[in-house]
Amino acid sequence: MQNELNVVGIQADLVWENPIENIAFFETKINALSKDTDLVILPEMFTTGFTMKPKNVAEEMTGKSVSWMQKMATKNDIALCGSLVIVDRPFDCAQGDNKYYNRLIFVHPSGKIETYDKRHSFTLAGEDKVYTSGSDKLIVTYKGWKICPLICYDLRFPVWARNTNNYDLLIFMANWPVKRIKAWDTLLKARAIENMSYVIGVNRTGKDANSYEYSGNSLIVDYLGEELSNLDNNEIGIVKTTLVKTEQNKIRKKLGFLNDMDSFEIDF
Repeated sequence: MQNELNVVGIQADLVWENPIENIAFFETKINALSKDTDLVILPEMFTTGFTMKPKNVAEEMTGKSVSWMQKMATKNDIALCGSLVIVDRPFDCAQGDNKYYNRLIFVHPSGKIETYDKRHSFTLAGEDKVYTSGSDKLIVTYKGWKICPLICYDLRFPVWARNTNNYDLLIFMANWPVKRIKAWDTLLKARAIENMSYVIGVNRTGKDANSYEYSGNSLIVDYLGEELSNLDNNEIGIVKTTLVKTEQNKIRKKLGFLNDMDSFEIDF
């Protein structure tokens, strides 16, 4: 078990539906990170922006973007995660039977891949009409840390994020618009406080092809909701800090809040 985890979130002005330019940007940023970095988090749909036209950009799991993530993870000896537009082409089925996913890809330094399909589709933008929702939560074990990675709109649903798996770190990657950025900041801290867990939120900046504006405001907070690292509005750059498991466990044991949580089951 590794007591300390050096984490980085990369905030970017995503180029609309342009994987080549977006990947080039992130590659430069990742290659410039310090050698002691353990985990790097990218925004939601980091190669395309939050598009509702998956047919234009979707890749298979054997495609260039996933392969690039594996290359960067193994080359830099890091874990790397972000979400992509992924297509599942059923064997011997017509083109219209393809399923599209807003899929989080978590790549270990070895190149091993774990995935999570976004559970809560953003109906306001029609995400539910073009993407298939997931039903399984992912808990990644990495260097002795249990990590729960979720995507954007999932942030609004505390039952789904509830720390019933005794995770140590909760991650949200997003394309969260500036009009509701106060909710982003407030809910990240709420999820940290109620789950007594480190939380990282990585958002994008800039304006997309639909004229929606994003201010970033990426943030890392501790298990009591205190800010450890943040980025100003529209800033392109990174949030980073060192997470310390023994400090989190000490406060969890002292306060005991997680021992008193309600039990529940989720119906689908």
